Amino acid sequence: MKKLLTLLLLLTFLAGFKSANLDEKLRNILNYNGVAEYTTATADSAKVELGRMLFFDKILSGNKDIACATCHHPGLNSGDNLSLAIGVGGEGLGESRKMGQGRDRIPRNSPEIFNRGSEKWHTMFWDSRVSTEEDGSFQTPADEKFPTEGLDNILAAQAMFPVTSRDEMRGDIGDHDIFGERNELALISPAAPQSIWFMLMERLRAIPRYRELFEQAYPNQSIEELEFQHAANAIAAFEIEAFTFIDSPWDQYMGGNDRALNESAKRGAVIFYEKADCGNCHSGSLFTDQQHHNIAIPQFGPGKDNAAPLDAGRYAETGLKKDLFSFRTPPLRNVSITGPWMHNGAYTNLEDAIKHHLDPETALANYDVSQLPSELQDSYKDGPSVNQRLISNLDPTLKESKNLTDPEFKDLMSFIYALTDSSAIDLSHWVPNEVPSGLPVEDIRPVSSSY
Repeated sequence: MKKLLTLLLLLTFLAGFKSANLDEKLRNILNYNGVAEYTTATADSAKVELGRMLFFDKILSGNKDIACATCHHPGLNSGDNLSLAIGVGGEGLGESRKMGQGRDRIPRNSPEIFNRGSEKWHTMFWDSRVSTEEDGSFQTPADEKFPTEGLDNILAAQAMFPVTSRDEMRGDIGDHDIFGERNELALISPAAPQSIWFMLMERLRAIPRYRELFEQAYPNQSIEELEFQHAANAIAAFEIEAFTFIDSPWDQYMGGNDRALNESAKRGAVIFYEKADCGNCHSGSLFTDQQHHNIAIPQFGPGKDNAAPLDAGRYAETGLKKDLFSFRTPPLRNVSITGPWMHNGAYTNLEDAIKHHLDPETALANYDVSQLPSELQDSYKDGPSVNQRLISNLDPTLKESKNLTDPEFKDLMSFIYALTDSSAIDLSHWVPNEVPSGLPVEDIRPVSSSY
């Protein structure tokens, strides 16, 4: 009996010693890679409430039929649960959303919007078409027509643009709103985004409750002086308040609690930063370098702009060959609940999405298109010429496959799951019963990820 107790004590000691060594190794890796605790901005409560109303109000769309929340719903983990979003003319939410007659899918996946309040963010959108310059100014598709002042942050700058997109919120020429009135926003030239923003503010000023909310959010300014960037500031404030989560097991570990991660997740973190080299792109506290990489994601959908029926990614913004089929590295916070994954939602299973990174060429060649809705399956571009173009410009860091054993991959996934804050799953309390315009507010029960 005494020998047995001695053996148990020895095993306990060795386990503790091994765990301590693993913590020391992991923390050294984090220090070497410059990984620090996540920090975020605070949001003004009056702006948050104004932004909450605007976020859920379809008054910001040309046809009054779609809101920001349609594609970034709290009940859908800040996304829409679709590979490619359904914009103007659609009906419903999430997987039950139906496309309007004569419409097409949005070319890209609606990105999750968790933890966008950090001052470290300097790009927005999959192709970074909104970015911050060194002098603090914004580079945007609106060029010189973009407001030079009045925006609180880059998240607010991003919020200026979905309302100008015909497919996302503005609508097309000939459209009528849900009341049968002509969509006047759709008649404005794409070259005059400032006119769209002006007309939207006129709509908001005409609603008494919005006048009150703007006055509360901007007490030192007359509502007649306010412009759409002030509405964008409020939307950004709401997104920061509603979708910031910093109490995942990983955050707790970064705060000094060695017990917040189990041993598998710790081993997985070491693999993430070393053998799998994921931290090369998914770097820092945001888990993104905010750079653009071609990882040979299968092409399907309507395509985008001049490259249609393909999507050339960042190349459309820069014209640089190195950017062909490249998309911005997505952040990984709460990644386990934000599928489908990739810039076009190509993967509906998180493990498959991770495995693609380990061997892109093989994954592309063996892509299972059956995971997509039927109409997207029909649009899949699987010809050898397309695949060859994707592989020929593959990011250099991914040209050699990362061969993980099954136990190593299981540990890596344990780490990935540890990036999810359980508080992020049920956000239904943010959905208002009504909005100032009186337009209907769509809701859906919270989704526990099945991925």
